[in-house]
Amino acid sequence: MDSGRILSFVTFAREIHVAPPLQTVVLLPPLFNMPKSQLQCYGESVYCIEEDILSKCSNGKNNLERFVNVVAWSISTNRPVIFGVAPFNPVLGETHHASRGTLNVLLEQVSHHPPVSALHATDEKENVELVWCQSAIAKFHGASVEAVIHGKRQLKLLNFGENYEMNAPRLLIRFFPVPGADWVGNVRIKCKNTGLEAELCYKGNSLLRLGGSSRFVKGRIFYSLSMETIYDIEGHWDRIVTMKDVQSGKKTVLFNAKEAISKLETPVLKDPKVLLPTESAFVWGEVNQGMLNKNWEKAKAAKKGIEERERKLARERKSIGDSWVPKYFNLDYTEDGGWECTPKHKRVPPAPIVVSP
Repeated sequence: MDSGRILSFVTFAREIHVAPPLQTVVLLPPLFNMPKSQLQCYGESVYCIEEDILSKCSNGKNNLERFVNVVAWSISTNRPVIFGVAPFNPVLGETHHASRGTLNVLLEQVSHHPPVSALHATDEKENVELVWCQSAIAKFHGASVEAVIHGKRQLKLLNFGENYEMNAPRLLIRFFPVPGADWVGNVRIKCKNTGLEAELCYKGNSLLRLGGSSRFVKGRIFYSLSMETIYDIEGHWDRIVTMKDVQSGKKTVLFNAKEAISKLETPVLKDPKVLLPTESAFVWGEVNQGMLNKNWEKAKAAKKGIEERERKLARERKSIGDSWVPKYFNLDYTEDGGWECTPKHKRVPPAPIVVSP
């Protein structure tokens, strides 16, 4: 393996607390990229976390306690966005495979036009499974861009036969009058097995950043059938989120961002021999090396080479009438205009890239 690409493994998590702005087909020069792929950003939102909230989900004493922990976990997957920089758009078939403790995470770019990313994660010790399929579709509104994240996220607690389904907030990027980016919109978390449900509303700054509350989230946990509220939720998802028992009035901390996403360790490449050639940090390694050395011409040339190679492969497939097939997921188009990704394998094996728990 090229030494420059190995170097990228040491540095590809330098901004692991930061979420990607959005995934588009706009070709940016490396100066406006962060040295990582969108797939890595998606994966980091799952495995780069100090507090093991997933274990809390599977070890809850009853279904309400487990549901509360699932809501906290859902909030933890949102990360602050850096305005003005974007991750690399994954190439078709690109993968990212990493492990944290007994949690093994595998992502694959299963479509390029439109961009669709799939995630499968399993933890055999806790008997937890995650399946995501999502596509960010950008809508331009003059002075702003809104990215709607289509697709559902599933968290399965196999010991209890509980399947939690949820969506993701939208990403709103404003250029004028005050540049910035916020997660906004409604998120619904539902478990049909227990009849519990949650609704969260993410709010960003006002247009002029006057009278607004940055990174604010408000919502509730309730019973689906009776609509009876159990807990009210309120706070800032990048700081503290609390929940209040509506009967007793008692307040407790639901999510503490500082405890959850601080003191994170850099992923380490443990076994280069089993690293897939489609691994994100390998695919973009030469570009990353140029960026980290501030050799922008080298980074630009390497990025252009990747893009031209992908266009050439697409033309070749089209000329022979060949369709590209994902390696790790089955991909289906749903009636509501979304995508559904089903893992081809029951479990995700341990990865050559390891994050210390």
